Order: sequence, then structure tokens, then C-alpha cells
Amino acid sequence: MQAINYFVVVEKIKEAPKKVGGLELTESQNSDIRYLKAKVISVGNLVEVLKEGDVVYYDKHNGHGIQWKDKLYHVLKLADIVLVE
Repeated sequence: MQAINYFVVVEKIKEAPKKVGGLELTESQNSDIRYLKAKVISVGNLVEVLKEGDVVYYDKHNGHGIQWKDKLYHVLKLADIVLVE
């Protein structure tokens, strides 16, 4: 699978549950977090600032999912990525 142009294919990194007080919040219950963490799988031919394996953060409302060989990936525009670790 190869992204093209300014698109980036990422695989979401699951965050460990967080403890708040005596409660354990899973990722789906923590609605305060706007940005999700992901590993870059493929970058388009026009993307110069990212490479495969980079860890990035993106707005959870951007992009769309794609199923490839029984795994779920997300396709983002380069502009949707806000931070590179």
C-alpha cells in the first residue's frame, strides 16, 4: 500500500487506560482528548517532512478509515497532522 500526493496512511496507537481518582478511563471514554497518536505506515510522493515509522498526532475528527489486509488504517491529509514526535 502506497499513499500518493499529500496523503499519509497511519495506524492508530492504542493508549493505555488512564486512572483518574479511583476510576480507569479507556480511550473511548476520554472525550477531552482531541488529538490521537498514530504511527506512519506510508507517505505520499509529495510529502517531504515525514517518513515511515514516525509517530504523529492528528485531530480525531479528520481523515477516514481504510481496511487493508484485515487491518484498519487511517488516511490523512498532511495538513491534518499537528505534531511529529
